[in-house]
Amino acid sequence: MTFQLNLLISIFNISHLFSIKMTEQDLPLMRKATAVWLIDNTSLTFDQISRFCGLHELEVQGIADGDVATGIIGQNPVFSGQLTEDEIKRCEKDPERSLILNRNAASAIRSASKKSGKYTPIARRQDKPDGISYLLKYYPEITNSQIKKLVGTTDSMIDSIRNRTHWNLKNIKPRDVVLLGLCSQSQFNDIILTVKIVTEGEVEKPKKKKKTVKKS
Repeated sequence: MTFQLNLLISIFNISHLFSIKMTEQDLPLMRKATAVWLIDNTSLTFDQISRFCGLHELEVQGIADGDVATGIIGQNPVFSGQLTEDEIKRCEKDPERSLILNRNAASAIRSASKKSGKYTPIARRQDKPDGISYLLKYYPEITNSQIKKLVGTTDSMIDSIRNRTHWNLKNIKPRDVVLLGLCSQSQFNDIILTVKIVTEGEVEKPKKKKKTVKKS
């Protein structure tokens, strides 16, 4: 049943996007994540959400039923400035009205994400502390710069987990960064190989015992 629904959604999505001739600038960022938030937090109709997010109404219904986009965390378009609360209320009062995207906010976020060194989808950002914890636990010699290359995080985040001062430490669990989708297996292998080489090269010199002089 789920396979048939996904197949229908794929077909309808293609025809839907071609029929309304939508471009990237007409759509919000993280369309499915935005749809999840609108379904959970507003009384907008499936049709209104589908038009705003560039999804087929069947797909929006599938998201609401839990058959589609399972595991995707909702993204609040008001926080990002792509929508206003007044705009949502305006459309909640009239099902025939369409939400109007703030294109300036959306384009600004797109430009910022292109300039940043590493972009991680919002749905995965909550997994970063778990990934960092995994690296620190199993590869304690790894440096902050190496972790940042894999996970795309900050020194303060790494240090708070390394020093066990992170505000949400009790909920952080070590989980494989590759399985979390934070980096590829090849990226992981390249970094870990350098960690092992450095570690093996740092051989501790045995400490010399101090000679004790016996007093006569």
